[in-house]
Amino acid sequence: MVSTIKNTDVKQKDADHAVVLAITSRAVFESGSKDDDDDDDENGVYGRSVAFPLLQALQEVNKRLLVENPAECLLFDVVLITTDCQQQRQSSRIISSTRHHGLEVSRFCFSSEEDFVENLQKNNVHLFLSTDQNEVLQAMQEGLFSALLAENCAASPPDQLRVLFCEDAVSQPDSSPTSASRQAAQHFSAQLGKIRQKFRMFDSPICITLVTSHGGKESCGNALKALRSLGVSVDEAYCLAGAPHGPILSLLRPHFLLSHGFSSLED
Repeated sequence: MVSTIKNTDVKQKDADHAVVLAITSRAVFESGSKDDDDDDDENGVYGRSVAFPLLQALQEVNKRLLVENPAECLLFDVVLITTDCQQQRQSSRIISSTRHHGLEVSRFCFSSEEDFVENLQKNNVHLFLSTDQNEVLQAMQEGLFSALLAENCAASPPDQLRVLFCEDAVSQPDSSPTSASRQAAQHFSAQLGKIRQKFRMFDSPICITLVTSHGGKESCGNALKALRSLGVSVDEAYCLAGAPHGPILSLLRPHFLLSHGFSSLED
């Protein structure tokens, strides 16, 4: 069973130009938790989970884009997808929670775990984000560009979208499970690059960072060239040369990591 509900509280994005991100509702809302300001049970509102700052940052980018150009069509379009049985039974609660927190979600999608990829495809999703590794891999195998949300993304800033490219996402494209997902990754990266180019070097609501784990300057240079070939100019680049990833990730606080390998950078 697959169903999609449009959010009448927000203006729908231009389907031909918008960059569609689908995020699982359980990554945004924590069932049974207390909201920062209100009692979860009394108000029928879900509390905030790890991806909440990500949605706020996406809204900030859209807001700044429209300030620069009120007719802008290249905007982030957020779809909230629910496969959790408990949350599906409380679909109205998800919608009211979104309204309560002031989140700009265009569509709410409800499906079983078996049919969620069909839901993503019907909504022309460019990037799927989840805290469930199995969902991420399943979507990738069906040709959808996907990324795993880490627990530490809850500490990411709400006023600047921070995207981190891992070296195997740009310099080892063959590591992706399918050619379709490689093409999807390149398309999303190119669209992300176009959005970044609309802002100045400083005081931008979006920051793109490259981290290379191994090798020296040549490895980092090759990764930069691969991104530039897609129209992506990075704000910062770090060559770790085998050093631990934890300290740099704690400093950068990215909302999500783009890597075909989906290996944990916190090891």
